[in-house]
Order: sequence, then C-alpha cells, then structure tokens
Amino acid sequence: MRDLSTFKGCPAPQGVRLEGRFVTLEPYDRAQHLTALWDGLGGMAINPLLTYFTQPDFAGIEDFDAWLTGVQTKGGWVTHVFRDKNSGEIVGMANYMRADPVNGVVEVGGVAHGPAMSRTPIATEAHYLMARHVFDDLGYRRYEWKCNNDNQPSKTTAVRYGFSFEGIFRQHMLSKGQNRDTAWYSIIDGEWPLVKAGFEAWLAPENFDDAGQQIRRLEEIRNEISQGVPA
Repeated sequence: MRDLSTFKGCPAPQGVRLEGRFVTLEPYDRAQHLTALWDGLGGMAINPLLTYFTQPDFAGIEDFDAWLTGVQTKGGWVTHVFRDKNSGEIVGMANYMRADPVNGVVEVGGVAHGPAMSRTPIATEAHYLMARHVFDDLGYRRYEWKCNNDNQPSKTTAVRYGFSFEGIFRQHMLSKGQNRDTAWYSIIDGEWPLVKAGFEAWLAPENFDDAGQQIRRLEEIRNEISQGVPA
C-alpha cells in the first residue's frame, strides 16, 4: 500500500513525445498535425468513427479543427497523435483529460483509432506508453477510462488493457441530443505493475509470429503473470 502521508500531488500532464517499437506519440501541433490527423481518421469518414463522441457530426476539417482547439483550450485536453513508425503516417489520437494533479487522477479519452491501426499492435503500444508515462514518470495514483455505455468495443478494449470496470453513471450527460449513460473504468497504482508487465510481455518480439500476428493474448498473459507463471 502506498504511503500517502507525504503525497503532495503530481505534475499536470503535458504534451510529451513517447516512442515505442511500433508507434511514436507526439504532442498535437495544429500546424503540423491537423490535416494529417484528419486524413488518418478517414476524412469525412471520421463521423462514423466518432459515433460515441458527444460533439455533433463534423461538416469538414474546419469543424474538426474548431472542436479540437476548443477541447484543448477550454477543456484542458492534452492531445497526442499516433505516428506509425513503419509508414510514418498519423493514424490516431488520444488525450489526457480531466487531470486532478492534487489527488493524482487523470483520464485517457477522446480516443480515435484510424483504419490503418486495425489489426496492428499500434493501439496497444500507444496506450501502454500513455499509461506508463502517467504512472512511472508523473506518479499518478489513478488512471481512468470512460465511455458511452452503448460503446461495446470501447468497453471491451478497456478490459483488455487492464482497466477494471467500476460501474455506470446513469444519465451522466447528453450526447448528440440523446441521453448517455457512462461506463467507468480505472487502473490504480497498486495494479499498474501487473498491467505493465502484461503489456511488456505482449509487446515483446517473441510474442509475434513471422506474419506479425500475436501468439498469446494480452489478457492471457496478464492472468498467467498474476498466477505466478513466468511471462
């Protein structure tokens, strides 16, 4: 159990470059990344991709630009874009949100994985890098994932990444003119060593075959580690 008697909070998350084997995370820079991110998220195909985001559908890149600028300047989002190290293309994004440095709590949200991330290790590694930065570099106590309760893919992903389901906030907010119940998930600092070990064992080169496909599932690896089976 962590001794909190001298805990004095954590630094607020900032944009930071995080590099892995498959992906590099870069702090969002409008001049450098706006068009590349729009294209990487599918251009006008972004609206079906972001079905469960709360903002209205975008009529074009100008709407996307205005929305992203707004959530950064008014909402305090810290946006990171994902650059595929193989192709060099921007393929997705995620944000540190609702940071509470005094209590050591921050959320990852505004997550959008473009089509080029499908069936690749990029998303898993990107979220590992973001979580590792929060816990290991900044010393946070709690890392949150929230999503529309109707968004089953997001809920499945949260559990796969090692987040624990905590409950549903009913009628939490309005989304595109409709009620949204929000599912809450978290990883806390005491759980992070196991979650981290699972990520690292899954991402290891020996866990991929010659075609680049996983050999063991992330949940399987984490369960084995928790039971004392060597990764």
